[in-house]
Amino acid sequence: MKLPLFIAQRYLLAKKSHNLINIVTWISIVSVGIAAFAMIFVLSIFNGFNVVISDSIHKMSADLQITSIDGKTLNINDFPFDEIKNIKNIELVLPTITEDALFRNQDKQQIGQIKGVPEEFYQVERIDKSIIKSGRFDTDADVGMAIPGVGMAYYLGINPNNPFSMLQVYVPRRGNASSFNLENSFNMGQLFVHQTFETNQDIDATTVLAPYEWLSELIEYEGLASAVEVFTNQSANLNKIKKEIKTILGPDYHVLDQYEQQSTLYKMMKSEKLAVYLILVFILVMATFNVIGSLSMLIIEKKKDTVTLRAMGGDNSLIRSIFLNEGTIISVVGGILGLILGIVAVLLQQYVGIIRLGDGTGSYIVEYYPVALQLQDVLIVLATITIIGGIAAYTTVKISMKNAG
Repeated sequence: MKLPLFIAQRYLLAKKSHNLINIVTWISIVSVGIAAFAMIFVLSIFNGFNVVISDSIHKMSADLQITSIDGKTLNINDFPFDEIKNIKNIELVLPTITEDALFRNQDKQQIGQIKGVPEEFYQVERIDKSIIKSGRFDTDADVGMAIPGVGMAYYLGINPNNPFSMLQVYVPRRGNASSFNLENSFNMGQLFVHQTFETNQDIDATTVLAPYEWLSELIEYEGLASAVEVFTNQSANLNKIKKEIKTILGPDYHVLDQYEQQSTLYKMMKSEKLAVYLILVFILVMATFNVIGSLSMLIIEKKKDTVTLRAMGGDNSLIRSIFLNEGTIISVVGGILGLILGIVAVLLQQYVGIIRLGDGTGSYIVEYYPVALQLQDVLIVLATITIIGGIAAYTTVKISMKNAG
């Protein structure tokens, strides 16, 4: 152990002549520990919500989505479906149509998105589990079947258990339709509603699933699709499959994974986490003022020791290193204690459940605050504490030594 670090450790553990310095030192350790505890726990809560949101989006999203670079649609007549299906671990390759629409049910109406999907779309296990089978699903009916999200069904006052529940769909007509005449500007179709689906709140409140052929005819998309969606099995390597699809398709298509499909949402979640992290860093900076106070008093108390060290041949660099190590040790010890307690609290919340969402009577996706501990966050918090503690110690020692000199 180097001499400055050894002496700094002795100063931390040894009893001071003034009890106030001991008290302030422990207050410094505790305050940094509380800040570290708050940082790791709050960041873990953000991770938990990100996992919940990602899982809910994953239920209804394709593993990979193929769209055209040049326009809104792609031609499915010359699309290489068979080549892509032959890629290992790919289960389904399906064309889909997504369009903005106005939905009406009696005197209620709502704007959202209608998504036309083939019947094979519902063979995907996670999608099938998302559908609330509150009624029959008769695909042989003369009028097609719509599956709105639970939020959309609520806003439109649709009861899926009612066998006569009907949804009117208005989509913009292609071409130069007159905007002064509703009938000329929109195509209108009707769909029975006997089921709903539930995934993510935003998707549930804005999306209606409809038969692909029905929507293709209504929207005049013969031979066209908005996207081609690819579903893989659980053992698939998505990055590898993505590269293989790009090789087959060439540069005229985007191949997007689930994160890229919802890039805006994930960027927003990252920005929110960064903002919270910066706020917690500010709180940590406030906590280090205790470290500055404790170190300043220690430097004053150990003035005689510094004189002795100089008499024994020690220079200013040695003395500066001792107190710099002292301040850093206070911050790191407090940070490690706070991190340990924070990790324990996160694990208890994750596996036992301590803090509920609301009063426990509301209808939430999860009953307790979701948390997810990430090694990256632990390392970032520890590095942040060390850097801020080191800067505070360096500044304090530099000013104190300058005044003393």
